[in-house]
Amino acid sequence: MRTLKIVGIVVAVLISLGLVIGSITWAVLASQETPPEPPELIDLDWWQHCVLYQIYPRSLMDSDGDGIGDLKGITSRLEHFVDAGVDAIWMSPIFTSPMVDFGYDISDFYDIHYEYGTMDDFRELLKKAHELGLKVLLDFVPNHASTEAEYFKKSVAGDPTYKDFFMWADPLWVDPENETNRLPPSNWVSQFGGSAWEWNEERQQFYLHQFAVVQADFNFRNQAVKDEMFNIMKFWLDEGADGFRVDALPYLMEADPADHDGRYPDDPLSGIMQFEPHQLGYTIPLYTKDLIELYPIVYEWRDFVDDYNKKHQGTTRVLFSEAYANVSMTMLYYGNEAGDIGAHFPFNFDFITELNAESNARDFVYTILRWLTYMPYRAVANWVFGNHDNNRMPTRFRHDMVDGLNAVNMMLPGVAVTYQGEEIGLRDGYVSWEDTVDVEALNRGDNETYMLYSRDPARTPYHWDDTTSAGFSTNETTWLPVAEDYPELNLKKQKEAERSHFKVSLRSY
Repeated sequence: MRTLKIVGIVVAVLISLGLVIGSITWAVLASQETPPEPPELIDLDWWQHCVLYQIYPRSLMDSDGDGIGDLKGITSRLEHFVDAGVDAIWMSPIFTSPMVDFGYDISDFYDIHYEYGTMDDFRELLKKAHELGLKVLLDFVPNHASTEAEYFKKSVAGDPTYKDFFMWADPLWVDPENETNRLPPSNWVSQFGGSAWEWNEERQQFYLHQFAVVQADFNFRNQAVKDEMFNIMKFWLDEGADGFRVDALPYLMEADPADHDGRYPDDPLSGIMQFEPHQLGYTIPLYTKDLIELYPIVYEWRDFVDDYNKKHQGTTRVLFSEAYANVSMTMLYYGNEAGDIGAHFPFNFDFITELNAESNARDFVYTILRWLTYMPYRAVANWVFGNHDNNRMPTRFRHDMVDGLNAVNMMLPGVAVTYQGEEIGLRDGYVSWEDTVDVEALNRGDNETYMLYSRDPARTPYHWDDTTSAGFSTNETTWLPVAEDYPELNLKKQKEAERSHFKVSLRSY
């Protein structure tokens, strides 16, 4: 029955796409008295039809035996991506960081994190990737910086250049009898739980952090911040990067106090009784997410990248945007009716957020057609089945659905986005509370509930073979434990098998 269900999903997807294309063609032909001229073939740019593979650098390959993946490790495995039919790789953040959120808390946007290597290692990776025909995209994290960043330290100290680089605000109320008893500027809740405001003793103000306490939000109403983002993008494009995946865009802008009697407005309460005031879900993020003011910033970045492409020719550099938002808000990342152009495409997370093991063929067809229906004319579709923030695809669905889902991803029009390990059906690994390192799980959970929030299981090391630490490292101790199923589930074994997930994915790609 399970096999029939998978076949049904694949067939339904093909039929639905055929019906859409056929009905459009029939409608066009029926409206014309004479047959139209044959359409002119359009050469697609690389990013319009590629297979994009997300690498989680900390977990792909360890070259020096410290139990942590690194750039030299990635470079040593680039041929695998060519063999797998991949056109472009996107690496999660590789920049200098205290690693509280494993690279998404950046302290230096212009250098490589020491555990991953050096700038020379990055250049060698780029050189070899380009020689192999692979494009290389970097993770651009514009919403926030680590509180260890020089930007933030100078802002705390009141440096005139950086004073307003971040979102600072006075307390809403201070107890006249005890000045340490103060209320934050609003009731905003962090994505990782707790107040989104943190008191800074030196500056005597609160700063905003939509994510971890150590991730201070930039102030995008400050032109100097916008200019710095252009500088960062130019630096890495000049180094040879082929573009960026832009992180956490819905949180780029918050309500302006100038529009709310000089204070940050409280988000409305959700009314869901199971949540307490410090928990995500207690409020509705009306003033902290998906504000319309964020889109012009994205459009400016696209203008910058397009201008860079004109000046430097060669391969097209791209922007792909990350936003978990409703379909209407997501489509605005493509551009607007006024003619502003946004990201080359926003990631389509519908296969993650809308579908699961209980979904049937009709659910798949609806999800696919909804994106294609809302998508602007001549825009490029994309399909994301997994990433580092969600349970792996075989775990969310079923292990026996891997081949069918990989086939669906490759058959759909546009770009197929695949996460590290999906080509071999890599599943979530078990990570105990004692081994948990994910800041979201540590903040929102405890030893009984942490698995509800932990992203660690989707980040365990890649399974190359059945040797020590699955061939990921010569070290028996790795930054996250290697999943216990690696002796049976690994790339080497699948290459040697007559039939395997990897060999099916090769035919799909």
